[in-house]
Amino acid sequence: MSSDKKSIPNAMKFVFGGSAGMSATLVVQPLDLVKNRMQLSGIAGKREYRSAIHALTSIVKNEGVKTVYDGLSAGLLRQATYTTVRLGMYTWLFERFSSGEKSPSFLNKAAIAMTAGAVGAFAGTPAEVALIRMTGDGRLPAEQRRNYKNAFEAIGRIGKEEGIATLWRGCVPTVMRAMVVNVAQLATYSQAKEAIGSMGVLPPGIAVHFAAAMISGVNTAFVSMPLDIAKTRIQSMRVVDGVPEYKNGLDVIFKVIKNEGVTALWKGFTPCYMRLGPYTVLALMILEQMNTSYYKFVLGVEPKSGL
Repeated sequence: MSSDKKSIPNAMKFVFGGSAGMSATLVVQPLDLVKNRMQLSGIAGKREYRSAIHALTSIVKNEGVKTVYDGLSAGLLRQATYTTVRLGMYTWLFERFSSGEKSPSFLNKAAIAMTAGAVGAFAGTPAEVALIRMTGDGRLPAEQRRNYKNAFEAIGRIGKEEGIATLWRGCVPTVMRAMVVNVAQLATYSQAKEAIGSMGVLPPGIAVHFAAAMISGVNTAFVSMPLDIAKTRIQSMRVVDGVPEYKNGLDVIFKVIKNEGVTALWKGFTPCYMRLGPYTVLALMILEQMNTSYYKFVLGVEPKSGL
């Protein structure tokens, strides 16, 4: 087989995607918990936290240091499903639509990212529901807490007690958010990496990957926040006497604007960016290094980017 035709097997692209996401999650899980708590703050007119720092210190003071890793099993399961599919599919499609050394156009990158995000989000929604509930459980009165032991018990109990369909509650805003996030994160990362690399202002490799990932993280956090809040509140809501708190994602957004103000759609932006920035940098740089190492040490050819 000629070297220009050697490529990472498709199965490994998915393994690398999931592994990169899970590795990054081990670092940013506390920030994910703070973000989710802040997005749930304000329901029923009750604002629990003034800032990300206040949220973190309050959680540690009232619930203990270990609480910041509540929902870690669900976070890892989410990465094992959602991120495995979205990063694996993006890498596969990116390579498929590349022509030699020429990468796809930005519009093609965006279309690839949206497709990968939508499929990944559908696969990862049950783990997402478990994650939202587990990270938000501590803010509820003791008698209302669900007290899931881990992600698998959470998914099993939700399916048994509330019906299988509940595991895909909030699937529409989750898929919409994933499509937006993937375009903002992956397509922007790919484009920024090409632009920075062509300028020659940074040495090729990790420095370029880092700068592109930071640009991607800012963009991703800003555009995804309103959909993220809609997703979080729908997946956390309770159904009382058959009546849900929210009808759909738009209902969440309208009620947030009416009751809490339009700026509340970006509530938790700081922890969201503090999570997405490091997460994006770690996940994408780990993925790049996995790809590079596979080309170099397994295939024995010059590494090429799959992002």
